[in-house]
Amino acid sequence: MYDVAVIGGGPAGLSAAIQVRARGRSVLVVSGDLRDNPLYKTERIDNYLGFYDVTGGELLERFRSHARQMGVEEKEGRVLNIMPMNGTFYLSVGSEMEQARAVVLATGVVRSAKYPGEGEHLGAGVSYCATCDGMLYRGKEVAVVGLAADAPQEANWLKEIGCKVTYVSPNPADGLRSDIPAVKAGKLEVLGEQKVEGLRAGGTTIPCEGVFILRPSMAPAELLPGLELEGSYIKVDGNMATSIPGVFAAGDCTGLPLQVSKAVGEGQVAGHRAAEYLEYIS
Repeated sequence: MYDVAVIGGGPAGLSAAIQVRARGRSVLVVSGDLRDNPLYKTERIDNYLGFYDVTGGELLERFRSHARQMGVEEKEGRVLNIMPMNGTFYLSVGSEMEQARAVVLATGVVRSAKYPGEGEHLGAGVSYCATCDGMLYRGKEVAVVGLAADAPQEANWLKEIGCKVTYVSPNPADGLRSDIPAVKAGKLEVLGEQKVEGLRAGGTTIPCEGVFILRPSMAPAELLPGLELEGSYIKVDGNMATSIPGVFAAGDCTGLPLQVSKAVGEGQVAGHRAAEYLEYIS
């Protein structure tokens, strides 16, 4: 079990993680593919103190290097849900489970609106994890909705285990197997009565029994039911504490401005307060 789990490997999450380590606590940072981080794609940054004319990728790599030197542990994957129970937070990371005594949410801005039919068919054909549920669909037609950078690799894996895969995305499918048909579409609807029977993608209807919706990360309210929001952002106090004891938040997920400086500062406070919280409950 870790003292603190940080969800998100951007400036806010890494800043929080090094503060936890500075207080002598163990910390795990869980984040998705680096290519999904908006900072990684930024061509030039001039307004972060001490780093004039630097690319976002360069800055992010410096942050990551710093965190590793501080002893921060990392895990690549999507946190699908967080369950608090008896003073411990259980994090479902793909098909694996991690445990921590406190959590810092640094998820960035996450699209929270579901596709029509998505929520109704969750657990009845809609899945957010290929490695968790892929084996259930061997020999069956499935659609992979690729919104994350590693989605083509997930689709490839489903094909390898015997699923009949169609890949759907508004984005180019870099690395997708040539024998997997791809449909370019952004407007989607999950079809079916009691279970998934198809996916409407733009003007195309794809018959299928399973739909894997692979986003870079889950929306905060989906991760942790009961989390209080202000609009689409996580509500926090001056200590970056959320409405749930032991859960803190920092960075773009707490609201404007969406700037590296704000993210790093809020991460510092969140990590510091998370470590203090552990001392309080010990």
